[in-house]
Amino acid sequence: MEWLVTIHVLAAVLGIGPTYFGHILLRKKQRRDQLLQSLSLFGQLNYFPKIGGSLAVVSGILLVALTGWKFSDLWILGSLILYVLVQVVAVGMLGPVLNRLIQTLNGAKEQERDLSADSSALLARANRLYNTASTMGTILILLMIVKPM
Repeated sequence: MEWLVTIHVLAAVLGIGPTYFGHILLRKKQRRDQLLQSLSLFGQLNYFPKIGGSLAVVSGILLVALTGWKFSDLWILGSLILYVLVQVVAVGMLGPVLNRLIQTLNGAKEQERDLSADSSALLARANRLYNTASTMGTILILLMIVKPM
């Protein structure tokens, strides 16, 4: 059973950890070219939560199935709900905003260095959504740490 716990913890750390770099990549004070580069790096970092997060969920479900825990336990139910909410915000809401931001930046004239009002508004919305997802992810990690024994 220890191997499954080890896989679960490593998948969670490796899957969720790199996503916190997004706060640096989505900073407001960037020129157009810098933001395009940051968005490219952000896209590459998203492979970590997709793979690690999926592995963490599968290993977590296996842990519940193979131990005395139940899906009705409050901390497990809360964790699953938070995970789904993080996915809704990160994939369902943030993804389309970032895609629109990339389209807006790519549609801007090459010589424009500063962000347009539309780009700045999309970046601000992306930051709010990303902060929401990160906060929920942090709460999820805390639930895993302080779970009842």
